[in-house]
Amino acid sequence: MSKTLSSTEKVRHYRQSLRAAGMKPVQFWATDPRAPHFAETIERQCRAINASAEEQEILDFCDAAAADIEGWV
Repeated sequence: MSKTLSSTEKVRHYRQSLRAAGMKPVQFWATDPRAPHFAETIERQCRAINASAEEQEILDFCDAAAADIEGWV
């Protein structure tokens, strides 16, 4: 009769298999779009970008990079 694994044991086995495949866990933090003032911050940053002298150069670079990705455009 096989033993039923707990969820903790399943996660441990899963992580071990990922590590064996050369992966490692990474934690990162991202801005919460539900946070107070998130929309205002985004609008302020967009205005700063739009006012930037380098904006068109950056957009051209992004377009060229996206064109290299199959199925992107």
